[in-house]
Amino acid sequence: MRLTDVRPQKGSKKRPRRLGRGVSAGQGASAGKGMRGQNARSGGGTRPGFEGGQQPLYRRIPKLKGFPLINPKKYTTINVEKLASLPANTEVTLSSLKEAGILTGSRGPLKILGDGELSVPLKVQAAAFTGTARSKIEAAGGSCEVVSK
Repeated sequence: MRLTDVRPQKGSKKRPRRLGRGVSAGQGASAGKGMRGQNARSGGGTRPGFEGGQQPLYRRIPKLKGFPLINPKKYTTINVEKLASLPANTEVTLSSLKEAGILTGSRGPLKILGDGELSVPLKVQAAAFTGTARSKIEAAGGSCEVVSK
């Protein structure tokens, strides 16, 4: 066997279509593109999603309900039950929770959630509170203060 004997396997190579080279070539005249029109022209066709000037689907969809927010607000969240370990009348802020070791990092302003029980009065300063969290903190004798985000 020699290098000159090496050939591609039969049927693996296909000749290219010779467009517009006469009727007998199989793709003569209109080259398989049909009669006239945008798609028959050179460089013809439209970009994906184009609907002939009508507002395309990808521009209509986000106006409908149930789509996610583009820039959602990100909060550092903590439940009321985690605050129960703090001593009475402590001022609770994002920085004080980090110092106490209750929070390790922050992903934005502090938001207090209402899961768990609280029996210690605390002065909580946060960017947001859920309704149940606010009621549990105030029922324990504490106060809720909304600070700017």
